[in-house]
Amino acid sequence: MSTLTAPDPTEVISTRRAWAAVAVLSASLLVVTMDMTILTIALPEMAAELRPTANQQLWIVDVYSLVLAGLLVSWAALADRWGRRRMLMLGYAIFLVASLLVLLADTAEAVIALRAFLGIGGAMIMPNTLSLIRVIFTDASTRATALSIWAAVSGLGAAVGPFVGGFLLEHFSWHAAFLVNVPLMLLAIVAGLVILPESKVATAGPWDMLAAALSLVGMTLIVWAVKAFGKDATLANPTALVASAVGVGALVWFVRRCLHSHHPLLDVGLFRNRAFSAGIIAALGTTFAMLAALLLLTQWLQLVDGASPIESGIRLIPVALAAAVASLGAPLLARLLGARAVLAGGLALAGVGLFAVGLGPDELTYALVLVAMLLVGVGTGSLAIASAMIMLSSPEDKAGNAGALEETSYELGGTLGVAVLGSISALVYRTQLEGSRALRQAGGEVATQAEDSLGGAVAASERLGLPALAADAGAAFTQSLQTAGLVGGALMFLVAATVFVVTPKGTTISGASH
Repeated sequence: MSTLTAPDPTEVISTRRAWAAVAVLSASLLVVTMDMTILTIALPEMAAELRPTANQQLWIVDVYSLVLAGLLVSWAALADRWGRRRMLMLGYAIFLVASLLVLLADTAEAVIALRAFLGIGGAMIMPNTLSLIRVIFTDASTRATALSIWAAVSGLGAAVGPFVGGFLLEHFSWHAAFLVNVPLMLLAIVAGLVILPESKVATAGPWDMLAAALSLVGMTLIVWAVKAFGKDATLANPTALVASAVGVGALVWFVRRCLHSHHPLLDVGLFRNRAFSAGIIAALGTTFAMLAALLLLTQWLQLVDGASPIESGIRLIPVALAAAVASLGAPLLARLLGARAVLAGGLALAGVGLFAVGLGPDELTYALVLVAMLLVGVGTGSLAIASAMIMLSSPEDKAGNAGALEETSYELGGTLGVAVLGSISALVYRTQLEGSRALRQAGGEVATQAEDSLGGAVAASERLGLPALAADAGAAFTQSLQTAGLVGGALMFLVAATVFVVTPKGTTISGASH
């Protein structure tokens, strides 16, 4: 078995230094997760200045997640061999430089390249924040608390992004959405070099370049194909079908190679542990159901309820705070009720929140939506238990593999959710809007634009002075949001039931059962 090269023991034993390390790792994760959502606010102003084509605009949004998903496993395995802190520092540096180079970006192609560069850095950062927490905390119970802080901060970053983006854009240009990372990453590098210990697996074996290439090709093609299917709202996309087939073939080859290797890039055998598998299922299923619903909700707040981008960010902050508080309280509750009950119960509670949106009146109110999403926030706070189960069920020398698989689950789950639930929502929206008298009155290209998206309908309504079109589109979109809530809620109940069955009875976060 591989052995772990740890830092100076005094660095690990020092309680103060360990919690300072959690602060550094969580703060850097906050920046990365915030960066994922801040672009959605900056994109309109960026598009107005750079005038990207529709295809280029999609690449600006998608290239980050494509690169990130393709490199998570490979970079985590390389960090096990080269040094986790060293890889983390390199990720910080890449994030800093890429953010600074936005000052020179005056074309859409340049922004796409910078977003890809940020994805490379993000893939170095995200799994290593988890693996270092796994290594630094030798006591399982304390480690669970540290992981709950990590989970709370991760959720806060995604919610704070739109608020920070809206604030920056009210005072500065779209470049500020990137430049805000520069001082934060400078602080992270200095603090990381001073506080974080180095950690690597001494006998991990050589880095398998072929396996790394297969992982990159497989994950990138599958994520791209899923996004393409979702955007077209159909599986009849020959290019995406070929890409998905090649991607699946590459991943099958990757898994077979790992299974027959003495020093695999990824230990597929981790999935034999039921607590580990349950944690991965929870992460994958929850982001599948939740991300699309939250994206649709953000559009509803802005285009139907009339909130500005910064106001919509503010209105979502209570949800993030509820999730953060629940994440911090989940370990204590798990010690009282058991990890299985808390995780499955939390996921079911999130399902109740989504059902509340789906079963609400035709004219939704922010008050109802807020109560429903608070339930969702509290419920998804139980993912802190999933993270603890994943990391505690993994040997210390496989912490990099575990962290990469958890992050890949979040990324893949979110991508699948946006594609599938987004497609269902788009179909319902178009179906509901077909009977609109205002749509028929608009006619031609304007009607097509209105049917494509709620934003298109609102813009056409303002341009033509046809408020009835915006009203009909808003009602149709509300129906599509409620349908997504029903489907997402049903899925959350299914995930909760699956997690309850798969998780071994008696599993605890102070030492997950095997």
